[in-house]
Amino acid sequence: MSGAFETAPAAALGAASAKPTRFLTRLLRKPLALASLGWIALIVIGSAFAARLAPYDPLDQDLLGLKQMPSPEHWLGTDALGRDVLSRLLYGGMPTLEGIMQAVVVASVLGVGLGVTAGYFGGWFDRLVNQLVDLVLSLPTIVILLSVLAVFHHDMLAAMVAVGFLGSAGITRVIRSVTLGIRGELYLEAARISGLSDGAIIFRHVIPRIMGPVLVQLSLFAAVTVLIQTGISFLGLGVPPPDPSWGGMIFDASVSLNDFPWLLVPSGVTAALTILAFGLLGDSARDAAAEGWSKPVAGRRPLPAAGRRESAPAAVPAPADPNSVLSVRGLTIVGSTGREEVRRLVNNVSLDLAPGETLGIVGESGSGKTMTILSLLGLLPKGAHVVEGAMAIDGRRVDLTDESSLKRLRGQTISMIFQEPMSALDPCATIGRHLAEVIHRFEKVSRGEAHKRVIEMLRQVQIPNPEEVAKRYPHEISGGMAQRVAIARALAPRPKVLLADEPTTALDVTVQAEILDLLRGLSQRHGMAIILVTHDWGVVADICDRAAVLYNGDLLECAPVTELFSNPQHPYTAALLKSNPHSAPVGVPLPTIQDTLARMREARA
Repeated sequence: MSGAFETAPAAALGAASAKPTRFLTRLLRKPLALASLGWIALIVIGSAFAARLAPYDPLDQDLLGLKQMPSPEHWLGTDALGRDVLSRLLYGGMPTLEGIMQAVVVASVLGVGLGVTAGYFGGWFDRLVNQLVDLVLSLPTIVILLSVLAVFHHDMLAAMVAVGFLGSAGITRVIRSVTLGIRGELYLEAARISGLSDGAIIFRHVIPRIMGPVLVQLSLFAAVTVLIQTGISFLGLGVPPPDPSWGGMIFDASVSLNDFPWLLVPSGVTAALTILAFGLLGDSARDAAAEGWSKPVAGRRPLPAAGRRESAPAAVPAPADPNSVLSVRGLTIVGSTGREEVRRLVNNVSLDLAPGETLGIVGESGSGKTMTILSLLGLLPKGAHVVEGAMAIDGRRVDLTDESSLKRLRGQTISMIFQEPMSALDPCATIGRHLAEVIHRFEKVSRGEAHKRVIEMLRQVQIPNPEEVAKRYPHEISGGMAQRVAIARALAPRPKVLLADEPTTALDVTVQAEILDLLRGLSQRHGMAIILVTHDWGVVADICDRAAVLYNGDLLECAPVTELFSNPQHPYTAALLKSNPHSAPVGVPLPTIQDTLARMREARA
């Protein structure tokens, strides 16, 4: 076991770049985006320079060369009047592009503007916008378009403005919903407290965060606009013949479909590929915009000197114990919002865990406790990434930077229970279904055998009347029972290591003691190791064999619980023990750590 991996030197640690790549760079890394942009660029260039690129005038007729197949003289053949298909295709692209631009501008101004404003401010304006949206959505689009074209004969500008107006209703509804989802975020409250105006908050914070859905909606709307405009021209209500348009060419091809089907291929394929390109471009733009906010640039560039911190000497344990079921070496996690500089959240942490042992991780809020255990399962939140670290579990070496390897450990090897049991349970599924789906995931058993296992597991976590509880939904059980269900669900795959993130914080004192007794008994009975994250020294003293103290991402001390309580080696550990309100003298202020207060004042400044 000791040779399962080598400790990475601290000098080799790297981090992602502090600045995210630009949106266009992220977009161009996607093959579908490149293909879509290439096709759209080809259409734009061909249409804009049709006068130079087209081999013939689009209106020139060759009555001796009717309905010809592709040839060196006519690359895409000729139509029923002997006109060059390629030339008409190039000249017909400009009306389509102009119509797309007109409709998208109207839809974006109305849809995005009203959606963001209604979602952000709410109140009477939101209700008014919703009523207007419902009214517009109830209007028959085809009837409105035909009415507009009846008044403005062959006026594509009027038609596209009408299309943009009618399409803005659906965009408004989507953008409003997205804005409502982020309106209550704490960073918007902080911006308001900082004195930013509502307009500044909308343009600086709201719109950048919803840019992904905006781009998707506008791209899909552009695709629909191509379809609508082609249909209008097909009906003879758009560009008047004999001027070329894609819809008009499709109509001409439909007339000759029986005796010359090739004529439908150039115009039909061009329109279809353009519609597909806009749709795929929207999907790629959404992903590229989301990546700018969700993760920093991948890479292993060294952190600047100002960002480096020396690991605490007490944090580095001895080489991996050959009897350990879990060993972690050199775990380093960095975090970034995609807009700010990279910051180390966990710095070169190393831990060992023996079979059946319970290790408590303690520290103040923000010290990196939860980040440490989440990284072992590849469940770090967006913006946080493991840049260095290795883990050996049950003799197998795992690279902590490889999320695909960590996914394979979830369940049967390492499992986890969370602080809020109700939030980890699906309100639409019964308790029995929660457990049965885990059993079916890891074992090939029949439905009857799975049901027996469910009842057995509920009894194992000391739930009375398990047959009845298995039929209930999460809202029909208590918080303590929900935590027992969460424990049963975590134990269903029979893991070797259980991670517990403050599993008793949301429970009352009596239920806390019952859950701790349950965890202790399960660990002793199955030889399962436990890593317990907690703020409570009483919990550490009650259930843990050893305790590790984290501060600001550094592992300061790791020792047996009795030794840690009686003779702490690090000043921070001693101060943390003295700050326990249960053991502090009455009337004496609890000690504080000056460095923590200084960092809080700097953050507020």
